[in-house]
Amino acid sequence: MNSLISRRAVLAGMVASGAVLSGCARRLGPGLLTSVDTHPVGYPTVEGVRHFGDLLRERTGGRLDLRIYAGGQLGNERDTLEITTFGGIDFNRVNLAPLNSIEPLTIVAGLPFIFESTAHMRRVVDGPIGEEILASLERHGLIGLCFYDSGARSFYNTRGPIRTPGDMKGLKLRVPGSDLYIDMVRSLGADAVPMPLDEVYQSLAQGVIDGAENNWPSFENGRHFEVARYYSLTRHLLAPEVFVMSKATWDDMSADDQATIRQAARDSVPYMRQLWDEQVEKSRAIILSSGVEVNEVDPAPFAEAMTGMWEASLTTDRQRALVERILSARGASR
Repeated sequence: MNSLISRRAVLAGMVASGAVLSGCARRLGPGLLTSVDTHPVGYPTVEGVRHFGDLLRERTGGRLDLRIYAGGQLGNERDTLEITTFGGIDFNRVNLAPLNSIEPLTIVAGLPFIFESTAHMRRVVDGPIGEEILASLERHGLIGLCFYDSGARSFYNTRGPIRTPGDMKGLKLRVPGSDLYIDMVRSLGADAVPMPLDEVYQSLAQGVIDGAENNWPSFENGRHFEVARYYSLTRHLLAPEVFVMSKATWDDMSADDQATIRQAARDSVPYMRQLWDEQVEKSRAIILSSGVEVNEVDPAPFAEAMTGMWEASLTTDRQRALVERILSARGASR
């Protein structure tokens, strides 16, 4: 454990607010684990991880406990993910986007229009395909524990309604830092601007970007709807998010504790999804009542425009095999 404490202290200094984590384990005890999230307290992913911590504490009699640093306190997802791989942070809830550059299999679940519905996505990620994607992270210093929902992502902007791909031509749209997202937006004729989530509001307000794409809760929670008054329901992505653990921390755990952690993570998923479904409805009501113009979109032309992007993104036979398995699961009974 001493080597882990030392590693944490060194790597924590890489974070802008490094004093928060530096020596944390030494001061507060070896049983205190850390988790980070870019979303604020109250957001479904944060509360899902909080429930995981409650289960962990309960099932170990308080021997293991969890402290959550929400709201991007320790940096954006890409920065905190790197620190997590080295053991400076124990747990991390991240979007698939920052994982795309290190693990090709994560690209598959992030392909636009690959999931026909939320039910389809949940069946896939809760089953063998999801387990295979999670397992692929271990060689990168991460233990994939479970998938959380990220909802249906659609485009919003400051200019006007998007009804066809032609309406996107020339728009400067924020995307997460992922080649997949960049290629997706470019395939629709827009200009992709990679940017951390916490910079989007100001960039919209100042005209640095014209819009972005995200789900109802993120559009509302980040207050982006205050400046981007058009929300077009393309629902182009149903990509899940991932809850991961540092392999450095994992390797210091007993087999029993590892099993407890895995099961607690799985058991937190239904709780998170219930909160997610409730939050979607709340956020939708807030946005509609604010006067934002919301329009439905025929997804077919958008999916057609992204055909070439799919082909370019799938570079291995293993990725293609996963795609075929996901597509074959469409329409299956729940």
